[in-house]
Amino acid sequence: MDISMVKFDEKGLVPAIIQEENGQVLMLAYMNRESLEKTIETGYTWFFSRSRQRLWKKGETSGNTQKVKEIHYDCDGDTLLVRVHQTGVACHTGSYSCFSGRRLGENEKSVAVVKPEPEKSLAVLNELYAVIQDRRLNPVEGSYTNYLFDKGQDKILKKVGEEAAETIIASKNMKRDEIIYEMSDLWYHCLVLLAFHNVLPDALFSELMKRRQGGSYHKFTGKTGERPED
Repeated sequence: MDISMVKFDEKGLVPAIIQEENGQVLMLAYMNRESLEKTIETGYTWFFSRSRQRLWKKGETSGNTQKVKEIHYDCDGDTLLVRVHQTGVACHTGSYSCFSGRRLGENEKSVAVVKPEPEKSLAVLNELYAVIQDRRLNPVEGSYTNYLFDKGQDKILKKVGEEAAETIIASKNMKRDEIIYEMSDLWYHCLVLLAFHNVLPDALFSELMKRRQGGSYHKFTGKTGERPED
């Protein structure tokens, strides 16, 4: 592949916008000539870290890799657009996209300003899962999580069932606070079950994204190709 049309800046870098197959913008990073060549050669994204001054492969430690589908350059040749299939999440915070939960509002002069909304991300699920796995590997006396692992799979499954039933009751009672409380308990116990099987939350995120991209939500709706609207 000829990359002579790509214009690297004075530091030998070119910005690369990473976009999911469905059109969602995931992140922006920088490539130098070597990382671009490795991206083309391997079929997975490689970047140049300006802070660490070295090449790095996306997902080399997290497993959240990006399989390259297409690489485009803009009319000036000084920006790349890389279409990928994202495995797991793209952002280090746990968000699927680095732009998730962050948007600009407008002031009275219609000038864009940062809107002070709390970041919405999946980071807390990954963090909680990490704590659960740490308890499993490094037991702490009096830990409820360790109690569940000590009792074994049957106890964990029983708790998942109990919390699911309590969530159903809260919903039937039409009590918002109870729904949030009970479903939080349910999610926690589901994370314990994932940890029991050594399954990362990212595996669920990937499965859900795959279904969304493939239009396979008919498993839930009963209609082939139908999926919830955004």
